[in-house]
Amino acid sequence: MTTATRGADALNVLCGVDEVWCAVMEKTYEAKTGLAVNMPRMSTGEILDRVRDEKDQPTVDVWWGGTGVTHLQAAYEGLLEPYRPQQEADLLPWARNFFSLSGGTAVGLYAGALGFAYNADLLSAAGLPAPNCWKDLAKPIYRGHILSGNPHSSGTAFTTLVTLVQLLGEDEAFVYMRELGRNITEYTKAGAEPVKAAGRAEITIGISFMHDAVTQKEAGAPLVIVAPCEGTGYEIGAVSIVKGSRNLEEARRFVDFALSPDGQATGATAGQNQVPSHARAMLPPAAPDISMIKMVDYDFATFGSPGQRSRLLSRFDSEINPTN
Repeated sequence: MTTATRGADALNVLCGVDEVWCAVMEKTYEAKTGLAVNMPRMSTGEILDRVRDEKDQPTVDVWWGGTGVTHLQAAYEGLLEPYRPQQEADLLPWARNFFSLSGGTAVGLYAGALGFAYNADLLSAAGLPAPNCWKDLAKPIYRGHILSGNPHSSGTAFTTLVTLVQLLGEDEAFVYMRELGRNITEYTKAGAEPVKAAGRAEITIGISFMHDAVTQKEAGAPLVIVAPCEGTGYEIGAVSIVKGSRNLEEARRFVDFALSPDGQATGATAGQNQVPSHARAMLPPAAPDISMIKMVDYDFATFGSPGQRSRLLSRFDSEINPTN
């Protein structure tokens, strides 16, 4: 379905994960409960805008998936409904910490590290060296060979922006992003699209979460996945209930299922490779081992605030020009 609609016997969910996972979750939950579910897929920034626009008359019950910093922005703006899920005690520490940070309104659902992937066939055909670091991507030899998301619509791309700010310092990060921007052919709406395009041999290098690249590689794409040498950021994907939900009890039941081992197993069923938050959930065999990746100490409290998001996006618009 493409739009969320209000109905007495339907639960309205906005889905921020890959569209294949959205479809599997919708089908699984409907089969389990007999309840009709409307679950359109949208980019995380688009979901935040939708929830903001409908603040006084919400048509959405649950926001499922998408980068946690965007859920935190909604929490800080009073757009989410507090709920303590049944599964809380069984969640991994990072998911419980995220729940506390949100004031009890958003729960950590999965985790994944940011990185990039290159199409080995295209890289070889172009005679290019393999990039291993963020700094490599800014070299002029990669001009016209890179895709990245637009941080206005893409939670993945906003995570990229914030990761670079934390790795390099803000001013140096914007110097770097101006150089990188000369090599980027397009800023896509969806954050997974860059590595999907690399998998389809439409672009050489895509900047996205590593688990999205793993999904493409598992499907047969000739991708090499890179954890940047300088270190990288990560996401905690989240689930939350929209304040004003008219199907509150059903929304709570959906959240409980989404955090259960059975609910989290829908990710692996859909070919996704995020690390689930439930301690007893099955880890997808191809999921990147995030414990082995050099990570920034991601400041969710600071960069989850609406003021920081607005300020950084305004600076990005004025200095980077994401429309190219």
